[in-house]
Amino acid sequence: MIGLQEKKEENVVLVGKKPVMNYVLAVITQFQAGANEVEIRARGRAISKAVDVAEVTRSRFLQQVKIADIKIGTEERPSQTGEKINVSTISIKLKK
Repeated sequence: MIGLQEKKEENVVLVGKKPVMNYVLAVITQFQAGANEVEIRARGRAISKAVDVAEVTRSRFLQQVKIADIKIGTEERPSQTGEKINVSTISIKLKK
């Protein structure tokens, strides 16, 4: 089901457990493919990694890219025990 979501939402990089540079490369690839805007999304512990991805992309590789918008929020997710837990989310939009 995640594969279907990724196809619907263009220019979105979902940050997870991989190294930061993997996501930086994904963002750079999106911009080089002609995108004017790329969104970096993360949940929970990956939020700090998403911030790192945005900053490394801007400072080392694409200095002309600016942060257009940052949104934070909370999602309710079912835990392994069946309870609902809150998970923090972040969305960072980078724009040429």
